[in-house]
Amino acid sequence: MKILILKLYMVLLTTFITTNLFSQQNSKTEIPRFNKTSTGYIMVLREGDNVIAEIEKLAKSEKIPFASFSGIGFAGDVTFGFYDFDKKKFNPKTFRRVEMGNLTGSIAWNEKGPSIHVHGIATDDQFQAYGGHILSLHVGTGSIELYITLNNKKLDRNIEQPLNANVLQLNQEP
Repeated sequence: MKILILKLYMVLLTTFITTNLFSQQNSKTEIPRFNKTSTGYIMVLREGDNVIAEIEKLAKSEKIPFASFSGIGFAGDVTFGFYDFDKKKFNPKTFRRVEMGNLTGSIAWNEKGPSIHVHGIATDDQFQAYGGHILSLHVGTGSIELYITLNNKKLDRNIEQPLNANVLQLNQEP
């Protein structure tokens, strides 16, 4: 009899825990990543967010033809790339737990979809500054704020030789 009561108690406890966890997961609402403004968007990203991927998602979902952006915030990690013109590739260097004193970039398009070009300056806890082309960026503790300004003319980016660089293309006016 005691074993039966113990088994029943374990089943009820397991059911309660599973139901409670399931309802907590489903009750969490998605935190908005952006709001529309009179000139474009404001985007607030939080810990762990992939900044470049979130900008790409915004460009796709809002069908942004072209935009420039600036931002600030805290990075869990940022990878800068310095372009080696002889080897025609970026030499990457990653910094962790840095403050992004500046982010600036543009949203254009290529044959694969949104093409994000971003540069920035990061500082560490010793106030040393690092900067350049950003290859990847993830939000650290806190947030990263981006202020995105729209342009109604769609612009593309294409690989140009001999540098093998992804260059913004200005459309010819008719």
